[in-house]
Amino acid sequence: MKNEALLEHLGSYLTPRRKELFDKNIAERTNHFTVAIEDVYQLHNTSAVIRSCDVFGIQNLHVTEERNRKRIDREIAMGAQKWVNINRYHTVDESVEALKNKGYRIIATTPHNDACLLDDFDISEPAALFFGTEKEGLSDELLKKADGFLKIPMFGFTESLNISVSAAIILQCLTSKLKASDIQWKLNEEDLFDTRFRWTKNSIKSSEKIIERYLSENVNS
Repeated sequence: MKNEALLEHLGSYLTPRRKELFDKNIAERTNHFTVAIEDVYQLHNTSAVIRSCDVFGIQNLHVTEERNRKRIDREIAMGAQKWVNINRYHTVDESVEALKNKGYRIIATTPHNDACLLDDFDISEPAALFFGTEKEGLSDELLKKADGFLKIPMFGFTESLNISVSAAIILQCLTSKLKASDIQWKLNEEDLFDTRFRWTKNSIKSSEKIIERYLSENVNS
């Protein structure tokens, strides 16, 4: 439930510069595309994907950790986890069901020949872009549940790219096309509020205590 007064109170702890950055960056955020990763072994790759999501305005990252349940590498994420929502799942079924219920097509990134080339990808409908492990790629289970397949055109002897590199290339291409289109890709009013509240809270030391104090003082007002 929205609490505009609480957000305004928390905002009083921010500098004008930080508020200006929030206004600028939140206007470029989207949930039209979202990123999902499945059982990525290397922590630095997960962290690098988080950074790419932040850089290209993807507000939500979905992490399935069926076999590899590890913490996010805060050092390599360089604070990006403060600005990107991390959604965690324990199974492929759980993540796919949740994303489909939100209206996303499940798009598996894969170098297979029958996959859609990046430049030809239809951006008109919301899509969850799935990236797999460094060695095996996405699981057979995920591939069977996918609504479509996407690949980066490559012309050398190397058959695949590091997951963090692939994510950056795909996000740069698709978000550029999205922002040049007539599609309504920006955050809706509810997501705008939730995102601004999260960013504000994450920017303030002892924010939980400040919120607790504010609510106790204003519960009957």
